[in-house]
Amino acid sequence: MSTPLDSNSSLGRDAIRAMRRSYGEKGLAEEDLAADPIIQFRNWLAEAALNSVIVEANAMVLSTVGEDGPQSRTVLLKDVSDLGFSFFTNYESNKGRAIAANPNVSLLFPWYAMERQVIIRGVAAQVSTEASSEYFATRPWSSQIGAWASSQSQDLESREHLQNRFDEFAEKFPEGNPVPMPAHWGGYLVSPRSIEFWQGRYSRLHDRLIFTASGSDWQLARLHP
Repeated sequence: MSTPLDSNSSLGRDAIRAMRRSYGEKGLAEEDLAADPIIQFRNWLAEAALNSVIVEANAMVLSTVGEDGPQSRTVLLKDVSDLGFSFFTNYESNKGRAIAANPNVSLLFPWYAMERQVIIRGVAAQVSTEASSEYFATRPWSSQIGAWASSQSQDLESREHLQNRFDEFAEKFPEGNPVPMPAHWGGYLVSPRSIEFWQGRYSRLHDRLIFTASGSDWQLARLHP
């Protein structure tokens, strides 16, 4: 059981080690899964979206390994299809440069409230400019302006400087008018090589079932927790 803390407390080693919870009895058997892992993922995503505790069910941790080593950050899933998993970002950001150097990535969906997670390993590639433009046009005006204002991952001299850039582009592209997509912005499609479904179990005997791509088919295996 976790140690209760007040606003003036700090966590020492013992308190951190005492952070522990018992997972539920609900397991994950092979017969519980759809034969197609994309369909299974959609099912779990839909359940996560209905869970009132989970703030953003489509939030995923994207991990890359670039020239500067590994790095993880949270991005939002914006589409899932038979081809893979899509997200959008600044191509000149740390993640964009890392993917250009090494397109092998992982995606982690941490649905803690449901004692579930999904880990996807695959290869990321830029989607077409047309596909990126189509999605960009659906974004809120402020998000479109933000894509112009932010030189993502670059040093920022002050918050005021960022606000000034936002205001400049807001004046250039007034609300209510079409905002062109920046050339440095667009989407990625992660083509999955494996998709692992994890369900927490008692005594840390968690269920881990992994689909691995084999040609046009998927092979299912169970992993030790």
